[in-house]
Amino acid sequence: MTKQNIVDTVSEATGLSKVETEAVMNGVMATIIESLSGNHRVELRGFGTFGVKHRQPKKARNPGTGEAIYLPERYVPTFKPSKRMRTIVNQSLTE
Repeated sequence: MTKQNIVDTVSEATGLSKVETEAVMNGVMATIIESLSGNHRVELRGFGTFGVKHRQPKKARNPGTGEAIYLPERYVPTFKPSKRMRTIVNQSLTE
């Protein structure tokens, strides 16, 4: 499902125009990104939690050439789904 599919579905469900729905969607995504860039957690109850994890620098290998490469220290965005989401997805896919 793409962002446009989500906008279309939410627009039909709420009665808002697609332009309004897309503006809201962009605002939500921008707010989440801004919060994560400030190293803040974002918790959406019943959906999940977005966070940032710190990764130490490490030595790795290029699988194609076998050449050693060095990955710098970095911060990686993460997402942990809520228990409710995991349960619903599990039930839907096992039926």
